[in-house]
Amino acid sequence: MVVAAGLTSGVRGAAAIETATMVSTASESNEISTKGSAVAVVERKGASESFEAGAWSGDAVGSINPQVLKLALGASRCATSNGHVSNPGTLTIIDYSKPSTEPRMWVLDLNNRALLYEELVAHGQGSGGNMANAFSNTPDSHQTSIGLFVTDDTYVGRNGYSLRLNGLEAGFNDRARERAIVMHGAPYVNTSITKGLGRLGRSHGCPAVREPVARELIDTVKGGNLVFSYYPDAKWLETSKFLSCAN
Repeated sequence: MVVAAGLTSGVRGAAAIETATMVSTASESNEISTKGSAVAVVERKGASESFEAGAWSGDAVGSINPQVLKLALGASRCATSNGHVSNPGTLTIIDYSKPSTEPRMWVLDLNNRALLYEELVAHGQGSGGNMANAFSNTPDSHQTSIGLFVTDDTYVGRNGYSLRLNGLEAGFNDRARERAIVMHGAPYVNTSITKGLGRLGRSHGCPAVREPVARELIDTVKGGNLVFSYYPDAKWLETSKFLSCAN
């Protein structure tokens, strides 16, 4: 607080002190407001940088194909800037061009640019054997859907603790809720299965993960975060609104 010099007592002194205090307080408030705005700008800049592949170190992206990473981050930036999702904290990337016997799901911490999970994930029965090669948005196809999703709420159902997914891409995954395409744990997602079958077990189209990690992973990515399911499908690559605006 700033006190006016030379005024030691009386009403005049009190008035002067009050006036000086008001001026000082206003000045301090303005300074705090200005600093707050500066911090907000820095935070927004940091968040936007997280959508640039070059901002991520090698340790932070695991074994993700660099081109898939670039597409996933660009699509996420597009979805965020266009208001489809607000300030996502995580981005889950699934690369269905890789065999089911290899880790092909990664959960990225967008705020700290860190790798949280690198996991096995199953695809749908109708999508192929060890290698997925067919994808669909059609109910009862038992095929996996590709494209960008936003995570929603959790529930306990036939497959235990599960996470609802909302597909953001018309024609590719926007019927996910109707199809009950959810993230859940499954006993057929483990390395012992791959030794016997030469592949993971398969879902009805859901991205199923290992049971021991399912609840923790789901709780990490639930509630308005992003999932990017990739496959080099020519039609999707050419027509996805999130990929086109990311270029």
